[in-house]
Amino acid sequence: MTDNLLYANVLGEGNHHLVVLHGFLGMSDNWKTHGRRWAAQGWKVHLLDLRNHGRSFWSPIFDYATMAEDLQAYCSANGLEKITLLGHSMGGKVAMLFACRYPHQVEKLIVADIAPKAYPPHHQAILHALSTLDFSQIDSRAAAEAHLKQAISDSATRQFLLKNIHRKTPQQLGLRINIAVLKNAGEAIGEALPAGHRFEGPTLFMRGERSTYIDPATDAAEINRFFPSAQLVTVPAAGHWLHAENPTAFLTALEQWWAA
Repeated sequence: MTDNLLYANVLGEGNHHLVVLHGFLGMSDNWKTHGRRWAAQGWKVHLLDLRNHGRSFWSPIFDYATMAEDLQAYCSANGLEKITLLGHSMGGKVAMLFACRYPHQVEKLIVADIAPKAYPPHHQAILHALSTLDFSQIDSRAAAEAHLKQAISDSATRQFLLKNIHRKTPQQLGLRINIAVLKNAGEAIGEALPAGHRFEGPTLFMRGERSTYIDPATDAAEINRFFPSAQLVTVPAAGHWLHAENPTAFLTALEQWWAA
């Protein structure tokens, strides 16, 4: 991996390329189980870590336009002329922008639980908690969780965040995410898809039934303005992490759509 190329966990040997983009504070590992399933179905699956996340490079520059160019650089370096593109949350925003800017490269687009609209910053408590992890004092995941629990009451959210902790050395824990940059990224992450963008190819928007990120009553028209071929489906009994909270319904809806 070069210094400015996204890290990828590539699964399968198929001729059809499926590129998957994780959400904010996530990583490619979040999609490994689904990725193995799709590889077994004949896809060549590219699970990417976006910049400042996972095993990819760190940079002070962090915005959707730059992340879309990171994806283009990855596709170019790997000879990916046509891809099916799936993005969740922040990764969905990157996927939307990439599809609009490079429509000839995107065969199908799947966006999981995010709309093209603007969102106000809403990760401040989580980002502050992560930024106060002192790994000169915290030497275990249990200690890190105890620290995070003071600000983050939801156990599932803590477990998701704890996946970012790794051993930098046998004696020292650290974060895979670039918290120094990401703690100030609320405005950038909330930005809307720029006006005038459009992708006319097959597009699926998926929302969790219990999530507030997409409101069909108010967001469907905006989605269709940017993505005139879009379909919107609801995954029952799931919130924002719909692919993890109800994987059976998520996979069934997605695989039925791309097989049609």
